[in-house]
Amino acid sequence: MTRIDIPTDDGNAVEVRGLVKHFGKTKALDGVDLDVREGTVLGVLGPNGAGKTTLVRCLSTLLRPDAGTAVVAGYDVVAQPRQLRRVIGLTGQYASVDEKLAGRENLYMIGRLLDLSRKEAWRRADEMLERFSLTDAAKRPAGQYSGGMRRRLDLAASMIGRPAVLYLDEPTTGLDPRTRNEVWTEVQRMVGEGSTVLLTTQYMEEAEQLADELTVIDRGRVIARGRVEELKAKVGGRTLQIRPADPAELARMVGALAQAGLDGVAGASADEAEGVVRVPIVSDEQLTAVVGLLGERGFKLAGIDTHLPSLDEVFLAVTGQPTRTTATASRTDALEEVAA
Repeated sequence: MTRIDIPTDDGNAVEVRGLVKHFGKTKALDGVDLDVREGTVLGVLGPNGAGKTTLVRCLSTLLRPDAGTAVVAGYDVVAQPRQLRRVIGLTGQYASVDEKLAGRENLYMIGRLLDLSRKEAWRRADEMLERFSLTDAAKRPAGQYSGGMRRRLDLAASMIGRPAVLYLDEPTTGLDPRTRNEVWTEVQRMVGEGSTVLLTTQYMEEAEQLADELTVIDRGRVIARGRVEELKAKVGGRTLQIRPADPAELARMVGALAQAGLDGVAGASADEAEGVVRVPIVSDEQLTAVVGLLGERGFKLAGIDTHLPSLDEVFLAVTGQPTRTTATASRTDALEEVAA
C-alpha cells in the first residue's frame, strides 16, 4: 500500500488540523487540532454532544469532514480511506457483531477481512476469546449473547488485527467492573506492543487509568489539553489538608493562619465534618511555612496531606456548568447517530 506524501511531525500516529464537520446548521466539529503520539493513549473528554463521536467517525473514515486535514498512521483519512481501514480498529458506543454467526466465527471473519491467514485468524480468534472470557461461549451465535458479552466480542474484534491505531468510543459503557478491568488490561497490552489509542470516555477513573494525555472538547472545539497532572495543576493547584489532634482546635488554627497571612489566596477553611483545615497552596515554600507556624503555635497535628483536584473537578472547571441546553446536546447526539 502506498502512503500519501503528507508531512507529519515525527512521533505522531494521528495529526488533525482544523477539522470541521456540519450537520445542517449544527457545527459538530469547529476547527479541531489534535496530535496523538505513537504508542500512547490520548483520552478525549467532553460533555454529551461535544463532538467526540463525530471526531472518531471522521478519523475512522465513517464520516467525511467538511474542512481540515487528518493523517492517521501516515494515511490521509479522505484521500486514502481503504488503506487506512486496514491499519485501524474501532469500537463504537454500541456493539456491532453478526448475531447469526458464532462468537469465534465473528472474530475469524474479521481476521480474514484483515488479510490474516486462515490459521492465524483462527489462532487470534481463540486468543481474543480467552482474553475477554468468552471461550465457553465461542460456538454460540452472538445473538444469544448478553449485552455485556456482545460488547466484549466487539472489543475483541477491534483488536484482532493488532491495529496500528485503535479508536475506543466509550468502550466500557455498561460493563461490570471485572470486565472493565479486562478491557483496560488489553488496551495497556496493545499499547505495550506498539499500538496507539484514541479513547473517548465518560469515566474519569478510566481516563486516569489509561490516558497518557488528555484533550477536552466542548461545542466542537478543543478547550484544554495536557497530561492529567498538568490539567489538575492548572485548575486549582494543591490543597493542604491538616488534621489537628484535637478537632476543637479547627477554628483557632484557621485564625492563626489568617493572622500570619498564610491562609492562601482563597483563604483557609475548617471542615468540621471531616475534622480538617484546608489551605490552598501555591508553592512548596508556603506549605513549609504553614506547617512551621502551626508547630510554633503549639498545635498538635494528627495528619497532613496534599490534594490535587480530581479529574472530575478538572472536567467541571474547564467545561463549566452545562454549557448548552439538554435539547441542544441531545440534538447533536441524534445528528451524530443519523450520520452513522
